[in-house]
Parts: sequence; structure tokens; C-alpha cells
Amino acid sequence: MDLTTTYLGLNLKSPLVVSASPLSEDLNNIRKMEDAGASAVVLYSLFEEQIIGEQKELDFHTTAGTHSFAEALTYFPEPGEYRAGPEKYLEHIRKAKEAVKIPIIASLNGSKPGSWTKFAKDFQQAGADAIELNIYNIPTDSNQSGEEIENSYVDILKEVKAAVTIPVAVKLSPYFTNMVNMAKKLDDAGANSLVLFNRFYQPDVDLEELVIRPQVQLSHSPNSKLPMRWIAILKGRIKADLAATSGIHTGYDAIKMLMIGANVTMFCSALLQNGIYYLTDIEKEIVEWMNEHEYKSVKQMIGSMSQKNIPDPSAFERAQYMKAIVKYKF
Repeated sequence: MDLTTTYLGLNLKSPLVVSASPLSEDLNNIRKMEDAGASAVVLYSLFEEQIIGEQKELDFHTTAGTHSFAEALTYFPEPGEYRAGPEKYLEHIRKAKEAVKIPIIASLNGSKPGSWTKFAKDFQQAGADAIELNIYNIPTDSNQSGEEIENSYVDILKEVKAAVTIPVAVKLSPYFTNMVNMAKKLDDAGANSLVLFNRFYQPDVDLEELVIRPQVQLSHSPNSKLPMRWIAILKGRIKADLAATSGIHTGYDAIKMLMIGANVTMFCSALLQNGIYYLTDIEKEIVEWMNEHEYKSVKQMIGSMSQKNIPDPSAFERAQYMKAIVKYKF
């Protein structure tokens, strides 16, 4: 059974990739990921805020004046809450590369163009095989147009691409007016892959303390339907690879993503909930399904059920929405 696939120009032993999470802070966990069958690991993110200023400087700017507004104290992490500064992150890349044979993908998280993007070059020099550019932006300026926001994504990508020669993936949110157009802009700007989708962490209100608190909610299998639709639509329309993330919890979830066009499937919540070695169960499930349905390779599966390859392309569009509503039974 041939489970190999290609992603970001890398030849991977399987489509099972561990996405950015706190699990990758520990080198022993990264070793376990390789042992459990992961074909590559995306490290936890280094943030724009960590690069553009020392932690004390960041603390000063983000807490200045907050004595008047107690809830503002929860908007940014305290300096001590950052997992690691830039230099420690680079050292972690070096140690991870020494610890395992599978590719190590560094994660750079930012929201606007700036000098921080040039830090990607240090990732490359530290040994990273590729970079996942996680653009996390919550627009709040009523005068900023959608086009300006989209252009900022492209500008960030171009700045990072200008700084490195290793492949660059862009991790996106689904909140664009025309996802296909946005994907094409990034494709034209040199993105080697699109990772669909980032899940924004929504704040919550603590009614006892009367403060805003960050809240992390792990994904579930139904969350995979959103990236499933857009990967199916984008497959064959852009040159960039496609990575599926969010809501992939079983081998069957992964198989569906491969069939509609993903080069790789990424796992985070499933491993946080079930442990790193749960990856072995996922791989076993994929192999059993492939045997049962007489597939000899993963490459044979990829994109076979994308929008361009199915008899009814409208299945991923509005027509299917109308059918689902009309046929719903209660």
C-alpha cells in the first residue's frame, strides 16, 4: 500500500501531518509524532508581536492605560505567557531537526506587513524545511475595505517569499467575499500551499469577574465540512498544494479530504484529545479502507472527487444547499 504524497515540494511517507499546537513544544512529543506515523510536523507559532519588540516593551505598550479599563488587560498574553522568544524558537527548530528525520515546518503568525516577515530567513537558516504563514487578522477599522485587507495578505506573503527560498504555505480563514479569487491572488503571489482553514478563537465573558477571557474550543468532525467544500472547489483551479485542517478526527475524515483534493490532512484537536499515538489508529483506518475499496495509492485517491471530477459539480454549490433544506425531515 503506497501512502506517499507530495506537499510543499516535499516527498512525504503519508498524508498525516501534525498541525501547529502546544504538543510540538516538547522534543519528546515530536519524536513520538514521528514514531506514530506523522510524515511532517508544523511547529507551534512564533508571533509577530514577539519579533517586533522585546517582551517588556510589548508589555508596556499593551498595558499602558489599562488601569482605567480592567477588561483590556486580557486582550494580549502577559509577557511570561509566551511560549518562547525568537531565539528560543530558532533553537527549537535546530533541535527538532536533529531529533527526527521527518520534515519540520516552522509557523510564523502575523496580521500585517512589516519587518517581522524577514525573520522567516532565520527559520530557513535554522533548518526549517518550509514555513507555514498563519495570517490571523480581525479587522475592526470601518474605513478599511475588503480589498485592502486582501492586499495585506498578499503583501505579507510576498515579503516572506522574498526573504526565503524554502516553500511557504499560507494558512487562511474562510472569511473572504470570494475565496476562489483570494486563493488565486495568493497562488499568483507564489504561495506553495494553502492551508484551509484557520479556526479563530472566540472570546467569552466571565460574568463573575466581569472580564473578557480567551477560550479555546477543540474541533469536531462536523467542522471538516467547511474546508472540504473549498478544497473540492479549488482543486485544479490553482497550482498551489492544498492542506486540509480543522475537524479531521478519524481515518474516514482524512480519506474524504484526500478524495476531494487535499495533498495532506492535518491533525491537532484529535491528538490533544486522544494522544499522539492515536495517529497509528488513523493510519490503520485509512489502509483498511483503501484495501476494501481497491485503492493502491494515496495519489490515486487525491482529487478524484473534487468539483472538477464529479458528474454533478453543483454538489458543492448553492443547488446542494437548496436540496438539503427541502429534503430535511423533522
